[in-house]
Amino acid sequence: MADDYYDILGVSRDADDATIKKAYRSLAREYHPDRNPGNAEAETRFKELAVAYETLSDPEKRANFDRFGAGGPGGGGQNVGDMFGGGIGDLFDVFFGQGGGGGGSPFGGGATPDRRAGEDLETVLEVPFENAVFGGELSIDVQTAVGCDTCEGSGCAAGTTPVRCSQCDGAGQVRQVRRSILGQMVSAAPCPGCSATGQQIPDPCTACGGEGRVRDSRNYTVDVPAGVGDGSTLRLTGRGAVGRRGGSTGDLYVHLRVKPHERFVREGYDLVDLLPVGIAQAALGAAIEYETLDGTEDMVIKPGTQTGKVMKLRGRGVPHLDGRGRGDLLVKVEVSVPENLTTEESELLRQFAELRGESVAPEAGFLKKIRSAFK
Repeated sequence: MADDYYDILGVSRDADDATIKKAYRSLAREYHPDRNPGNAEAETRFKELAVAYETLSDPEKRANFDRFGAGGPGGGGQNVGDMFGGGIGDLFDVFFGQGGGGGGSPFGGGATPDRRAGEDLETVLEVPFENAVFGGELSIDVQTAVGCDTCEGSGCAAGTTPVRCSQCDGAGQVRQVRRSILGQMVSAAPCPGCSATGQQIPDPCTACGGEGRVRDSRNYTVDVPAGVGDGSTLRLTGRGAVGRRGGSTGDLYVHLRVKPHERFVREGYDLVDLLPVGIAQAALGAAIEYETLDGTEDMVIKPGTQTGKVMKLRGRGVPHLDGRGRGDLLVKVEVSVPENLTTEESELLRQFAELRGESVAPEAGFLKKIRSAFK
């Protein structure tokens, strides 16, 4: 990320708050992920703008940045005291797990969380079997939070601006002093007056109620990779809910549910199909046209083929996710015994059985006479 937040926003170092806000809103709309789907460069630029605006819109953070730069104390939106999750007084809480001021500790925590950040969203996408095998683009509608057009995401009514929270003085945290056997301890917790944002909206936008965002539906294109399996999850960066009042955008997690196929069953990267074959075809052999997912292919049934015989069509299965090759198509033969034979068909089979020396049931009329004799 670039080090000069003024250059990122395209403003001078003596720019006032209104100029900085206007520049941020204009650029954020230009580089927002919704307007630049799949553009990694635009996504990176959007995140840089959010960090730059977060720093320069806060007087204390801006002063620290002007003095020390992005690498100095508070230059990236974090004060010296935040090293321990909200203040030096929180050392006790760091070791005993009672801190409430964020995770900025060098003992395993991350940066202080952005209380305005948008939520990550989850949804389920039904994927046709063929798309799961070969990949493709599918469309999905998601109910999410989007930026309010009325206030352009500020949460403020026209002609008004946010003010520093009077309860926490813009820190986003309130400190509590308590006494214990170890002496006086200081802890920090998110400010309830501003939801830990450090700002209050005295005159909120009527369209969004001061949130800077409204609920709406968005349509996204999901690029399903070839070979994806049922239950897989795809992450769409920056496609989650828009954050409150200019906060960062969350991600969208798409859980895939692959629809079953009427013929093929997937086993790993192989496909399995059951092929019914007549007794004459199985005994004498046959050449048939067999429909695969790739198209029609000629298949040879060898004479004497038995039920359970597996014929393998190499490279006609599911593509590997790494793009290196495909599985096979395994065709299992099931010899089909005919039912409801005609008189001619029955007679031919009896002749066949006689030639092979096989005993078969008598004709139906003969069986009826035997049953009548025992009544």
